[in-house]
Amino acid sequence: EVQLVESGGGLVQAGGSLRLSCAASGFTLDDYTIGWFREAPGKEREGVSCIMSSDGSTYYADSVKGRFTISRDNAKNTVYLQMNSLKPDDTAVYSCAVDSVSDCEGTIEGDTVDYWGQGTQVTVSS
Repeated sequence: EVQLVESGGGLVQAGGSLRLSCAASGFTLDDYTIGWFREAPGKEREGVSCIMSSDGSTYYADSVKGRFTISRDNAKNTVYLQMNSLKPDDTAVYSCAVDSVSDCEGTIEGDTVDYWGQGTQVTVSS
């Protein structure tokens, strides 16, 4: 069974950090571009970060650049999103997704995603 399972969300004060994990089963992350997305109530889904399978190049939305870091551990078939200097505006459900056809520029739009995780809630208090 193909699955993406996120973990690591929670409640944190502004300025704090969290590390999200996205563990894949049933397939190998090596073959995919992987994106992290977030969706807050009343807001559109936002692609916040992405990492390519081909060369490890990364993408960050302007809203998280310099604060978030995406990485992958192919041996563990897991992708991480390290989130530092969190702000209340970062509060959202964060989901990972994999894309077999697009580079990050395409993946981050979310339209060519093959699989989505179920999401993990991140809440940042002021």
